[in-house]
Amino acid sequence: MFRFADPNYLYLLIAIPLLALVWYLSALALKKRRRRLADDDLLTRMVPNYSSKRQLFKFVLLTLAVACLAVMLARPQFGMTSATNDKKGIEAAFIIDVSNSMLAQDVQPNRLERSKLLVSTLIDRMKNDRVAIGVFAGEAYPQLPITNDYASAKLFLDNFMPCMVTLQGTSVASAINLGRVSFTDKEDIGKAIIVITDGEDHEEGAIEAAKKAAEEGFKVFVLGVGSTGGARIPLSDGSYLRDREGKEVNTALNEKMCIEVAEAGGGTYFHVDNSNEAQQLLQDELDKLQQADNSVSFSERDEQFQAMALLALILIVIELFVLETKNPLLKRLRLFKR
Repeated sequence: MFRFADPNYLYLLIAIPLLALVWYLSALALKKRRRRLADDDLLTRMVPNYSSKRQLFKFVLLTLAVACLAVMLARPQFGMTSATNDKKGIEAAFIIDVSNSMLAQDVQPNRLERSKLLVSTLIDRMKNDRVAIGVFAGEAYPQLPITNDYASAKLFLDNFMPCMVTLQGTSVASAINLGRVSFTDKEDIGKAIIVITDGEDHEEGAIEAAKKAAEEGFKVFVLGVGSTGGARIPLSDGSYLRDREGKEVNTALNEKMCIEVAEAGGGTYFHVDNSNEAQQLLQDELDKLQQADNSVSFSERDEQFQAMALLALILIVIELFVLETKNPLLKRLRLFKR
């Protein structure tokens, strides 16, 4: 099936009749000025090798070249072709805590937004890696399967908020188990489970889940967000979250748990604050993971713009070699009658 990938460029063809009109009016004005100097027979004798038909021929060549360039820019496509893209990279599963405690503002603008910004920046630096994204609180839920579509990954990140998970809490074990099933079956490639949490009110089983992930060949990295001193949890009405007794809830980073989980998973713990240090350290660790070829086979439309580009080039070259006066070496051929 024939189509144009960028048909808007075809509007450039409208310029061709305008150029023809401008050229015609210019030629007509030039002819009138010449007649003021002498009649046609006298001009012919004065400039015997001059031919107005050559000017017309050169203009037609340039006009056709412009038309070819306009069609080339519109990218004509016909049929389909198969292609394979070989890339080297790793696989990374980002599992982000979206519990209510992640709204605390001991990092700016808050723990959750800081986590989203960190992941978004890491994705921006990726080239050939694949990423999966999930969220967790009392339970873990996948949001984006393993992919190299970074634009979709960042789009999902923008919509993360605590109301996504009804069961509150911090089940790090569920987050790790979700990460374990987020990868492809491809072997000999580095696979990292990256859990971003404040560790508040964590449930049991996190260390066991991390050990099992390590046994399966995954690296478990834990990013602890917030401060150990704690902070209040703001609500949408400007107040702060309170417990059943009416006291304001103070949520603190459980750094001890985060470190233990990371060590059990064969990875590293990083503390996320208002600087970019944790992001850079994690990037360095990910760069150390084994990279493997990610062969992606896909079908794409067969581009045909090359033919139009070649034709435009040929027309321009011919136009350059056509002189306004007859070439003395080719005078006997008389391709253009004066």
